[in-house]
Amino acid sequence: MAKSIPKVGSRRNGCSRVIHVQVSFNNTIVIVTDVQGWVISWSSAGTCGFNDTRRATPFAAQTVARNAIRPILDQCMQQAEVMIKGSGLGRDAALKAIRRSSILLSFIQDVTPMPHNGCRPPKKTRV
Repeated sequence: MAKSIPKVGSRRNGCSRVIHVQVSFNNTIVIVTDVQGWVISWSSAGTCGFNDTRRATPFAAQTVARNAIRPILDQCMQQAEVMIKGSGLGRDAALKAIRRSSILLSFIQDVTPMPHNGCRPPKKTRV
């Protein structure tokens, strides 16, 4: 009995790549994966040569996004989905750098975790 070949494709619109952008107040990380989750390329502000507080700047985020996408553009990638996580300064700059490339974005989703009720507050002090 022959094994069925798993379908490598998208769950939406024939898209074959997912771009994960994680932006914090200290760093920016961009990871490009296929739909199954295998990493194709990645880049961070530290690997691009930014040190200390310059890693959190919008210019660093723009450079990181360009460096992560460059290998995929050589493979003639057409469409991608973008998942943005975090609330740092480079959030908009990374998204603009991705939009300026020749990639057609099928959708952009914010996956920042939001606490429903937060942590339990400490006990009140008794005097």
